[in-house]
Amino acid sequence: NQTGDVACGSYTLWEEDLKCIKQLGLTHYRFSLSWSRLLPDGTTGFINQKGIDYYNKIIDDLLKNGVTPIVAIYHFDLPQALEDLGGWLSEAIVEAFDKYAQFCFSTFGDRVKQWLTINEPNILALLAYDMGIFAPGVPHIGIGGYQAAHNLIKAHARSWHSYDSLFREEQKGFVSLSLFFCWLEPADPNSEIDQEATKRAINFHLDFFAKPIFIDGDYPDVVKSQVASMSKKQGYPSSRLPEFTEEEKKMIKGTADFFAVQYYTTRLVRHQENKKRELGFLQDVEIEFFPNPFWKNVGWIYVVPWGIRKLLKYIKDTYNNPVIYITENGFPQCDPPSLDDTQRWEYFRQTFQELFKAIHVDDVNLQLYCAWSLLDNFEWNNGYSRRFGLFHVDFEDPARPRTPYRSAKEYAKVIRDNGLAGAM
Repeated sequence: NQTGDVACGSYTLWEEDLKCIKQLGLTHYRFSLSWSRLLPDGTTGFINQKGIDYYNKIIDDLLKNGVTPIVAIYHFDLPQALEDLGGWLSEAIVEAFDKYAQFCFSTFGDRVKQWLTINEPNILALLAYDMGIFAPGVPHIGIGGYQAAHNLIKAHARSWHSYDSLFREEQKGFVSLSLFFCWLEPADPNSEIDQEATKRAINFHLDFFAKPIFIDGDYPDVVKSQVASMSKKQGYPSSRLPEFTEEEKKMIKGTADFFAVQYYTTRLVRHQENKKRELGFLQDVEIEFFPNPFWKNVGWIYVVPWGIRKLLKYIKDTYNNPVIYITENGFPQCDPPSLDDTQRWEYFRQTFQELFKAIHVDDVNLQLYCAWSLLDNFEWNNGYSRRFGLFHVDFEDPARPRTPYRSAKEYAKVIRDNGLAGAM
């Protein structure tokens, strides 16, 4: 298990960030490219050379300092020109993304060997195109999420095949996508109906993307039957969940070289029948989910370290013991943050203990762990009010000075010692 790896977004003071990376002693560093920065109109019709230069410097500096780059091609920032054509709701996005991915492979793939095509497509589909909480913020309740997910899966698969056929032989890299997952437990462990609801929820949340890509090219049976049944009750002529053709199933199956997952927290699940036949993702799954009130939390993240071990074991057992990368995991502070972030370090410490058990007791093939994140940064709808950084950033100071939290110093020790004292 190579610990000491950090995920983060984009950089305005890269030299300062590089100092932080060296201070921690990282072996790997995950970051995301910006489609809008590289190809502002979404296609290779206009290539922004400054964007290429920017990422080339980051990649070259990392390699010079003995740090392996792990690069996500797409992280929620769609060029406006493509959104105007329908974004991820339009099938045309599949080819546009494939061309963009090929551009990234050909431009940076001589040095980048570990690729993530799409960051958290399961979150993007649901929050952006179904509920309308994330950009572009246009809700299509009960329909948009499934349509976007369908195109995201096909876009990933197409780009994996492009890498496999055009670049892999020469570049010798690996390609996957990163899936977000909250571990789920039945609210009442003795209730059969809650147990079934929890299995259903896992099928809708993780297996929806993982099963087509890792197993057989198609959605889980329970997802197909639930959406079809609910759609029929609501008067739709056919299921709101699109179907893959047989040819598409063949294209999608087996299009990942490792299993990348992003874990932060856990929720409890209770069966909730959709008696009113309401439209919506949770209504299709027929569940409600919520935290245990006794768990400590900051915002939506409740401290449940054992959830990550259960998740890893589930992936091992369900997906034929794949190589697993944890490409994000972390815990925030609210403003005003404390440099002595003892509670946060305790979250990390307990998480590392669970990872140790997953590797040595459960025989999980975990090869990589990335903390989120190197710096305090912009956290989508939370703005700058949630601080996930190992380094504090003073956003009031134009120089944006970086100061290590206690968690950074402790994390550096874990990297240096290649482990945690008393991990069991």
